[in-house]
Amino acid sequence: MTPTPNLSCFGPGMPKPKSRDRNILGGKGAGLVDMTELSLPVPPGFTLTTAVCANWDKSRQLSPEIQSAVRRAMSQMGKAMGREFNGKEEPLLVSVRSGARVSMPGMMDTVLNLGLSPEKVETLAEVTGNPRFAWDSYRRFIAMFGDVVLGLCTADHSPFEDILEKEKERAKVNLDHQLNAAALRRVAQSSRNWIKQKTGHPFPDDPWEQLWAAIAAVFDSWGNPRAAAYRRLNGIPDDWGTAVNIQAMVFGNLGEDSGTGVGFTRNPATGAKGMYGEFLMNAQGEDVVAGTRTPHPLEEMQADSPETYAELTKISKDLENAFRDMQDFEFTIERGRLFMLQTRVGKRTGTAAVRIATDMVREKRIKSEEALLRIDPEGLVQLLGPVFKGSSKEEAMAQGRYLARGLPAGPGAAAGRIVFKAEDAVEEAQKGPVILVREETSPEDILGMAASVGILTSRGGMTSHAALVARQMGKVCVAGCGEAAVDVARGTLQASGKKLTKGDWLSIDGTSGEVLEGRLPTQDSEVVQVVTGKRKQSKNGDDARFRTVMAWADKARHMRVRANADLPEQAKNAIAFGAEGIGLCRTEHMFFGEKELPAVQRMILADSPEDRHKALLKVLPFQRRDFLGLFKAMGSRPVTIRTLDPPLHEFLPADPKGIKALAKSLALPTSSVKQRIAALHEANPMLGFRGCRLTYLFPEILDIQVRAILEAAVAAQEKGIRVQPEIMIPLIGHQKELTPHVDRVHLIAKEIKKRTKKSVRYQVGTMIEIPRAALTAENIARDAEFFSFGTNDLTQTALGVSRDDSGSFLPKYVEEGIYPADPFASLDQEGVGRLLAWAVDEGRKTRPDLKVGVCGEHGGDPSSIDFFHRVGLDYISCSPFRIPVARLAAAQAALTHD
Repeated sequence: MTPTPNLSCFGPGMPKPKSRDRNILGGKGAGLVDMTELSLPVPPGFTLTTAVCANWDKSRQLSPEIQSAVRRAMSQMGKAMGREFNGKEEPLLVSVRSGARVSMPGMMDTVLNLGLSPEKVETLAEVTGNPRFAWDSYRRFIAMFGDVVLGLCTADHSPFEDILEKEKERAKVNLDHQLNAAALRRVAQSSRNWIKQKTGHPFPDDPWEQLWAAIAAVFDSWGNPRAAAYRRLNGIPDDWGTAVNIQAMVFGNLGEDSGTGVGFTRNPATGAKGMYGEFLMNAQGEDVVAGTRTPHPLEEMQADSPETYAELTKISKDLENAFRDMQDFEFTIERGRLFMLQTRVGKRTGTAAVRIATDMVREKRIKSEEALLRIDPEGLVQLLGPVFKGSSKEEAMAQGRYLARGLPAGPGAAAGRIVFKAEDAVEEAQKGPVILVREETSPEDILGMAASVGILTSRGGMTSHAALVARQMGKVCVAGCGEAAVDVARGTLQASGKKLTKGDWLSIDGTSGEVLEGRLPTQDSEVVQVVTGKRKQSKNGDDARFRTVMAWADKARHMRVRANADLPEQAKNAIAFGAEGIGLCRTEHMFFGEKELPAVQRMILADSPEDRHKALLKVLPFQRRDFLGLFKAMGSRPVTIRTLDPPLHEFLPADPKGIKALAKSLALPTSSVKQRIAALHEANPMLGFRGCRLTYLFPEILDIQVRAILEAAVAAQEKGIRVQPEIMIPLIGHQKELTPHVDRVHLIAKEIKKRTKKSVRYQVGTMIEIPRAALTAENIARDAEFFSFGTNDLTQTALGVSRDDSGSFLPKYVEEGIYPADPFASLDQEGVGRLLAWAVDEGRKTRPDLKVGVCGEHGGDPSSIDFFHRVGLDYISCSPFRIPVARLAAAQAALTHD
C-alpha cells in the first residue's frame, strides 16, 4: 500500500506530483495538478495534504520532516520563478490558501503576499519599478495576517479597514487603488503600529516565521465557526480536514495592464452555455468579492485586451472539455500575462444544475446516469416553489423592510395579510391572501393553514406540525423564527424594532427563511404552472428539462414514490408531481370541516358505546365521501389510509368561550362538557390515549372508518376504478394489539361483501413507530400485510426526544456533533435506522412478500432515502411538493449502490 504523501507539488519547474487524489490534495490542490497536466499557465507551488491536517489536529505542530520538505519545496519554487524566499534578491511572495476536498467557498482562510517586510518592500519596488504596487501588496498582507493569523478582526469590524478609510479621507479619494505609494506606506506603517500596540509584539518580518504561522492558521480555520456551520448544513464530515496550498504569487495590482477575476464555463444562475464572470484591473483577488469596487463583466475584457480574452475563452473550453462539467475558475493577469490560480466544479442553482445536466447529455459529454448524479435533489425545490417577481426582494431589503430569518420549512415565496388565528384565516382568506402567524400550529389549525398562502411560526423546527403540513399542502412556511416575537393574544408580531398587527402585509421566503415587511409580488414557477396545467409545455424551457430529468430518474430508481395526502386536491397535485400512490392519508384531517367537527365532538362526548356509534353514523357519510374522492383522484394507485391517530382532546376546545359554545351546540350542560374535557387531559399526549389504543377501547371508531373506506371502494369500483385501499393501524407496539384490529377489519369486509355482493381487494398493515414494534417485527408480520414506518414518531420514541420541545438543546447537539444532523430532518441511521433495518429483515422472515415503506417526513430527505434504498424498502412517501426530490434521490441511491 502506497503511503499517503504529506506534500505534493504542481506547476512548471516543480517535481512531479505525488498524488492526484482530491481526498488527499483537496479540491484546490487537485485542480492545480490537473491544470498543470493540461499545460495551462499555473504558478508553481505545493500542497500540504489533508493527512497533515489530521496530524495537526492531534499534535498542533508540523513535524521536522514536514518542515524540511516545505523548505525544499520553497527553494524549488524560488528557482522556478527566478526569485528568492528570505533572500536579498527579488523576493518570492506566496499565497497560503485552504483547500478542502469539496468546495467550501469563503468558509476558511487565506493569506496573500506572504514574505514581505519593510526591507523587502523596497527591493520589490526597485525590481518592479512600481513603489505603489509594492506598498499596496504589503498593506494587504499586514491586514490579512492580522485578521487570519493574529485574529484581530471580527465579522463586523476590521481595524485595518478603519486605517485605510482614514487615509482615503485624508487623500480625498473614494477607492483603494486611487491612493499613491506614500499613502499606502502610511497605511502599512499605521497597521504595524496598531498590531504592536494591540498585541505587545512587533509585526513579524521573518518570512519563515510568517509562513509557519500562516500554515497553522489555515489548518486551524477548518474548525472555525463558519466552516463548522457550513459542514453541518451540507453534511460534510468533520474528520475530512483541509489541505493547505502554498503557491507563488502573481500580481494583478501591478498597474492597468494587470488584473484579476473569477469565471465560470457556464452561467451558474441559469446554466446557459458560455463563459461568464467578472474581473477588475489593477486589483487582487479579494477586491472582486469584497464589494469595494464594482467588477466588470468578462465580455468587456474583449474590447481592451482581446488576446487575453481569447486565451481565457480557450482555457474555459479546455477546462470544461477536460472535467466534463461546469467549472469555476480564478485567474490573474500580470502585465498582460494570464495565470490560472484555481479550477473546481462550480456551484450552481437548482435551475442551472438541471439545465447544465440536460445540455451536457445532449452535447454527448456525459450519459444520463452521470447527469442524474450531478443534480442536488434539494436543488429541484428552486424549480418548484413560487417566487418573488424580478428583483422585488432585493429592493425591499434595500428599503429596510427585512424583519427576521427563521427555518426555510416550506419552499417558495408568499405575501399576505397577517392573521393570528385559524378561524380568522378562513374568514379573511375570502377577501385576499393571508399569512397565518402563530407561535406554533396544531391539527386544529388545519383549515386556517389550508386557507393561508403562507405560515410563519416563532417556535418549532423543520419537522414541526407547521412544517410538515405546510410541505404536504405545498404552502410556503418559515418555522422556528425566534427573532420574531409572536403574541397571539395581543395580535402582534415584533421584529427588528417594528410592530405589525392583524391586517398588515407580510412577505415570507420559505426557500431562504427570510421575513419581510409589506407586500412583495409573487408568481408560480414555470415548472409548477406547467405541471398543474396552468401553462402549456415548452420544448426547451425549464419545464421541459425538468420532465427529462424526472424521466431519467424514474427509469433508474427501484423504490416507488408515494405521497402523504389527505384530500382529493392534494392527491391530484401529488399525481401531477409523479406520485405512484398515497403512502399516508391522515383521516383525522378530514374531521375538522365545518360539518364534520360537530359530529366528531358529539362522538367524543358520548357516554356509552351506543351513543358513540350513533354519533359516528353522522360522520360516516363525510368519511365515505372523502375516501371516494381520494380513490377517484388516485385511480388504480394504492392508497394507504391510517385509522384515527391523535388523542381525542385535540378535537375539543380548550378556552371557556369555545367550551360554552360547544355545550350549547350539542345541547349539553357546560359543566358536563368541562368535566369530559378535563377527563381527556393527558400529561404526555404523544405517548397517551391515541392510535390503536383508542380503537382498541372504542372499536366503534374503527368500525365506522373501515366501513367508510370499503364502502367508498365499492362505489369506486362501480365507476370502473380498480382501487387498492391499504388500511393502516397506527401506534402498534405488541402483536396482541394488532390482531383484534385485523380480525375486526376482515369481519367488516365480509359483512360489506355480503351486503353489496362486491369484493374489494384490500390489505391491512401497521405503522411501525414504536421501538417495541420494530424489535418484535417477526411476530407483528404474522398479522400485518405491510409495514409503513412512521419515522417521525419512531425517532421521538427511540431517542426519547420530543420533536416539539427539543429546540432548546437539539441545535447544540448537532453543533457539537452528537448527531450529525437534526434527526427529525435526516434519519438517525445509526440508531433509528438500525431499528428500521432490523424490522425489515425480521418482518420478511415471517412474511417474505411483506411490503415495506416509509411515510414519515424522512421519506423526502435525500440522505434518508439513500439509507432506505440500502435496507430494501419498497417505497417512500412524502409531501406532494417533495415528490420530485424523492424521485431523483431514489434514482441516485440506485445508481450509487447497485
